[in-house]
Amino acid sequence: MAIRAVKEPRLGVKLAAFPYQDAAAERVRELEYAAVFHEQGLGKTKIGVDVLMWWLQNHVVDSVLIVTKRALLQNWKDELREHTYIEARVLDQDRSANYRAFNTPARVYLTHYEVLVSEQKRLELFLRTRDVGIILDEAHRIKNPSTGVSLALHALRTGFKRRLIMTGTPVANRPQDLWSQIFFLDGGDALGTDYAEFTRRVNLTNDLGVDAARRRDFEQSLERIPERLAAFCVRDTKESAGIELPPKTFETIRVDLEHRQREIYDRYIEELQHVVIRDGTPMLDDAEQVLKRLTRLIQVASNPRLIDEGYRAESGKMTALRRLVGQAADVGEKTIVWTGFISNARWLAENLHAFGAVAVHGDMDLDARNAALRTFKTEDDCKVLVATPGTAKEGLTLTVANHAIFFDRSLSLDDYLQAQDRIHRITQTRACTVTNLVAAGTVDEWVDALLSSKQGAARLAQGDIARDAFQGEMSYDYGRILQDILDAAGRNRGGYTT
Repeated sequence: MAIRAVKEPRLGVKLAAFPYQDAAAERVRELEYAAVFHEQGLGKTKIGVDVLMWWLQNHVVDSVLIVTKRALLQNWKDELREHTYIEARVLDQDRSANYRAFNTPARVYLTHYEVLVSEQKRLELFLRTRDVGIILDEAHRIKNPSTGVSLALHALRTGFKRRLIMTGTPVANRPQDLWSQIFFLDGGDALGTDYAEFTRRVNLTNDLGVDAARRRDFEQSLERIPERLAAFCVRDTKESAGIELPPKTFETIRVDLEHRQREIYDRYIEELQHVVIRDGTPMLDDAEQVLKRLTRLIQVASNPRLIDEGYRAESGKMTALRRLVGQAADVGEKTIVWTGFISNARWLAENLHAFGAVAVHGDMDLDARNAALRTFKTEDDCKVLVATPGTAKEGLTLTVANHAIFFDRSLSLDDYLQAQDRIHRITQTRACTVTNLVAAGTVDEWVDALLSSKQGAARLAQGDIARDAFQGEMSYDYGRILQDILDAAGRNRGGYTT
């Protein structure tokens, strides 16, 4: 039996949306399922809030479940408080509290992805008693269809009367990331029911640089994706939405490894050759052992202390970083320094203490992270925030800074795009600079090329560019660059045949 509220909550909204947000909400709110893939920084949360309120006002559903990442729960509570008169009931890991929440006449529930697994059975029962709409925020969280969260959502899919997914990076790393998200919406109508087959057609593999037929099929497959999603997907970029932001420029600064750093790097690259060559062909980044060793090379090129505590010299990148941070601080500007490694975040913050640096990383609890962010946002003497993408790439507006420096980068396109856009979003008033520090003649060159290629593939799959424009800017050189790295390893070991 459905639970009814004694007094219905006030279902109006407090603040008006931007025109492009209104247009997106109107486009998707009457659909059974839809995707809002607006670029980062365009306020997808407001679109989601307006859609769910329209659902409730028009009795399309009687309850809405918002699912986000755990770190973004407070952000959603704040947004709901700012834009509506409703306070969401939070579902977390306290199962007793969740039981009470499920048995209240709440109109909006807020939870994080992990709860969907632990509460799957209870959610199945809940969906039988309510007409429920669901909004998945940062929906690329379910890009891997084999994870527990994805499997739970796929199983629950048809129980939701309305389904809306939102992410600014639907192709979070590779085009196949789209499949699981879209399957949650339509059960395979648009992109098929076979994930392996979809991956085979759109995967950014190493042979694309040398196989013209394979490259043609790959590009055709990517080009068709936006057409297949057009009936239920909306996407705006900052340009198409008419948002006038200060310019964002990119620069790549190549630095030489310090002498001892080069010795350590050469030692690890010799180990790489043992596992990367398979049947005479260099693998890209699929094998766990390959990834482990490539990550080690990235660490050495960044800061040898990450793997060799005896290293005492200043790495090549550190010298360049001090100069860049100093130049920004001299004109009163703030900088975010990004690194993929927690130990690096601590070390960098210590070495940049003269600029009042604070750090945000995964070994800090939420209160400590929030305190560091407040300091960076409000204290004039704090010119630098050192952050790891895993803790600060999403849901944060950090436009107090207008410089983003990537001390090192992982192979994740999502990490790179989300992190840089913390500074280039609504409320930014200064020109922004994104700087990539690349250690010359190292694996950094491959990471740079691979991320560029991934971004090109993502833009074509998302409909941001046409195929002819894609071909004009796309490079498949990442395979050749990796081969050059392996050749160097082979020469160091006395040569090998490929």
